[in-house]
Amino acid sequence: MMKKFLVAFLLLTSVFGASAKFRWGPTASVNFSDYNWKQDLVQTDMRTGFNVGVMGELMIPGIGFGIDMALRYSYRGACVHFNDQPIWNDHGTGKTNLYLHTLQVPVNLRFKWTRMDGLENIVAPLVYGGPVFNFNLGHSKCDAIDVPAGSVGLQVGGGVELFKRYQITGGYMWDMTYDVQTKKLDNFNARLNGGFISVAVLF
Repeated sequence: MMKKFLVAFLLLTSVFGASAKFRWGPTASVNFSDYNWKQDLVQTDMRTGFNVGVMGELMIPGIGFGIDMALRYSYRGACVHFNDQPIWNDHGTGKTNLYLHTLQVPVNLRFKWTRMDGLENIVAPLVYGGPVFNFNLGHSKCDAIDVPAGSVGLQVGGGVELFKRYQITGGYMWDMTYDVQTKKLDNFNARLNGGFISVAVLF
């Protein structure tokens, strides 16, 4: 699926050529995540993390539609109360801040209001949404869980572009495939979901 989006991105670039506007720059965000377990056996508490990386935006002139892609390091997770159940508590696994270190590649369709009689040069609202491909690099030390090589999620968001350069957005992301799985209980796994607030500077 990721390959298809990359092909589509390159196709748009070649079709619109010089008339399409491509920009890129650094991006950073704060995320607020929680684990959604398949069964209600343990309690979790939301925790704060962060994302940093670079993003690119390709906009089709005149209609306000385009796509964006990013490559970013993500640090996200939540606190899991493994001490709620004897199967883990009796073996020394208690309340754990379980964070994942992830390389993320989001690919979004976006729409930006660009026909506002010049007001868009100061502030332009935008919305976006699309898949997120997560490649796990590591995780907090926790002997109770296994982590897959990666996962796939979805995100939606919106915000504003200021002075045709600074983008401030917020949104929500939820993973469609599992991010962690316990070793002692078969088929007991969890997916991460939560909100984020992002800032990007595009050149």
